[in-house]
Amino acid sequence: MRVFNFSAGPAALPEEVLRQAADEMLDWHGSGMSVMEMSHRGKEFMSIHEEALVDLRELLAVPSSHQILFLQGGGLGENAIVPMNLFGTKPRADFVLTGSWSQKSFNEAKKYGTVHLAASGQTADGFTRAPAHAEWQLSADPAYVHLCTNETIHGVETFDIPDLGDIPLVADASSHLLSRPMDVAKYGVLFGGAQKNIGIAGVTVVIVREDLLDRAMSVCPSAFEWKTVALNNSMYNTPPTYAIYIAGLVFKWLKKQGGLRAIEARNVEKAKLLYDTIDAGSFYKNKVERGARSRMNIPFFLADESRNDDFLAGAKARGLVQLKGHKSVGGMRASIYNAVALDGVKALVEYMKEFERRGA
Repeated sequence: MRVFNFSAGPAALPEEVLRQAADEMLDWHGSGMSVMEMSHRGKEFMSIHEEALVDLRELLAVPSSHQILFLQGGGLGENAIVPMNLFGTKPRADFVLTGSWSQKSFNEAKKYGTVHLAASGQTADGFTRAPAHAEWQLSADPAYVHLCTNETIHGVETFDIPDLGDIPLVADASSHLLSRPMDVAKYGVLFGGAQKNIGIAGVTVVIVREDLLDRAMSVCPSAFEWKTVALNNSMYNTPPTYAIYIAGLVFKWLKKQGGLRAIEARNVEKAKLLYDTIDAGSFYKNKVERGARSRMNIPFFLADESRNDDFLAGAKARGLVQLKGHKSVGGMRASIYNAVALDGVKALVEYMKEFERRGA
């Protein structure tokens, strides 16, 4: 039985994609071999790779001024790869902290240069808000400003993205990339690990403005130097071929759904249904300010946390899994990525109401 999977990542994939991957596992398009067995430089895989690039550029409306790279190391790896690629001439950067992932980025960048805290969304209840651009106190001429546009653990999403002019804005968009349209031109660098809305763990999408490709530190490994990767069409070293293949299938699935405008409307509907249930009384609580609530990762807490284990056990019995909150914050968390159907959210909401009635 297929469960309703609310995992924060690796996360649910569209069933249609899984079925196609299964059908093509032993023989991709008459090649007589699996994608996992192909040479990354052979015509078969190169066609997969090129189609994935074209479809992603179309979905996100990536301008010609930006390169799309397929790297390895995940979003966490980019915490080191970003400063190593941008600190070559100005080893300093500003950070807007909105949760655990931007905090990790901040701490990692300290190894390579000077970091400045421009703003923080931390309150007495933890990270519960996205600081408005008017609150950002930028330093003089930083190499870049870093922002995590969706915090997977704390459930904080930033919707108001400023245009910083000559200062490159670097965004970790791992947990909401492809969940809604984004104005890519506002970003110097936009990156995300695949295992949320893009596909399976193993590939990291990095979208970088071409004029930023010449700013790497000398210590940056060649395999992670964006200029080298771009010049070699993400083939400088053997890429994560199967992860790119799955991502390509997801891109085509997204296009069939009507693109990012259509998927955003679906995500808004799912998030509203769940937040309305949380807000309906005092039994459940979400601590994030309403204007910064994530559509993808929704943490919530029971008023009586001694009942957490009962809640999770009952959910699992109904096929609602991976709802336990991150260990650093506790409570519950429902990650409702693109592939989580509205029926899954409805099933969760019905269970939450039933559990509340039994506990009232």
